[in-house]
Amino acid sequence: MRSRNRPPDRDVIGETGPMPTADELLSADTVTTLARLLAGAGGRRSSPALRARADALAGLTFSGRVAAVRDAVLDDLPDAWPAFEAVVRTALDRPGFEGWMTFPVGEAVAVRGLEVFEPGLDLLHDLTSRLTAESAVRPFLRADPDRALAVVQKWTDDPDPHVRRLACEGTRPRLPWAPQLPAFVADPRPALPVLDALYRDGSEYVRRSVSNHLNDISRDHPALAVETAARWLAEPEATTERVVRHGLRTLIKAGRPEALTLLGHSPDVPVTVSGPVVADPRVAVGEYLVFDWTVTNTGPPPRAVGHRLRRPPHEGQRHPHPQGVQTRDARARPPRNPRRHQAPLLQAHQHPPLPLGRAPGAAPGQRPGPRRGPFFAGRRMITAACCRS
Repeated sequence: MRSRNRPPDRDVIGETGPMPTADELLSADTVTTLARLLAGAGGRRSSPALRARADALAGLTFSGRVAAVRDAVLDDLPDAWPAFEAVVRTALDRPGFEGWMTFPVGEAVAVRGLEVFEPGLDLLHDLTSRLTAESAVRPFLRADPDRALAVVQKWTDDPDPHVRRLACEGTRPRLPWAPQLPAFVADPRPALPVLDALYRDGSEYVRRSVSNHLNDISRDHPALAVETAARWLAEPEATTERVVRHGLRTLIKAGRPEALTLLGHSPDVPVTVSGPVVADPRVAVGEYLVFDWTVTNTGPPPRAVGHRLRRPPHEGQRHPHPQGVQTRDARARPPRNPRRHQAPLLQAHQHPPLPLGRAPGAAPGQRPGPRRGPFFAGRRMITAACCRS
């Protein structure tokens, strides 16, 4: 079975396509190339610890490989910070020192540079453009948040969008697949000046990080997230509503009135719901569960509608796991055809709602036509698939 382990943030490798395996991210060939580059940068013939590690990666997850290669880098490079930094900076000037091989190097910088602090952060500043240092910066923020933020705040003015994104992504309270920042989970306000400086950034890459950071905040401090979003909407750019909408997605999915109201959605629109009607409750692996529903507006035209699904709880969970709510402008043209997806899951996987805008009484699977009357109908498909090895 191939080991799959998600990298720090999907934005780093793109939003589409299958997730790479651990071996595709940090392969033996990649580590061997890193050993050669660091040996040359240090004026040595070889990097014995890295070369040995390259032959012992089989079976390790992505995080396991990062830790193993990080330790090998620390073994091969000098202990003293000035000499350690000199080797890494020399490698930065050499072609080929880029991509996922730099990720464990950043983790090694976090270990060796924590004692000197600001010089360590400066090296991560220069390293992040080769991939990302979003995980490596977090030990500094955990050790001394105020001292680290004094440096990170300056990065928001950097001409390199990778550095600006590092300022936002590295300070996220709950960055996926990285250690949490307990101080910022408890009180995210110290990092808000970073977001305030970047929510109108010219780079979509940076703005998406701002949205994800705001979403992290909303999980523990929903009122603060809505208050922050309202401030931004009071001084917006053309892209600000999209930043806010994505940043409040967890609150929108939960149907929180304050988030819906901020985005112009009244939570009190009078509607009646018909359905759901399941086409066939028996679903085999690889097939689709299809059901239809209709929402009838009995008042002023609603701007958006949506629905939520619940699935049986996983083992150990007491309550059903809520699925996402997707809102749609009732006056917009609906998708012409439903989309079907497959997911490598052990159980049925529920995908976002797929409104079709069928008029009531239309046959299941009928091509959607123009919407007539105050109706908003939809068809939902859920894929059942098994885990691929």
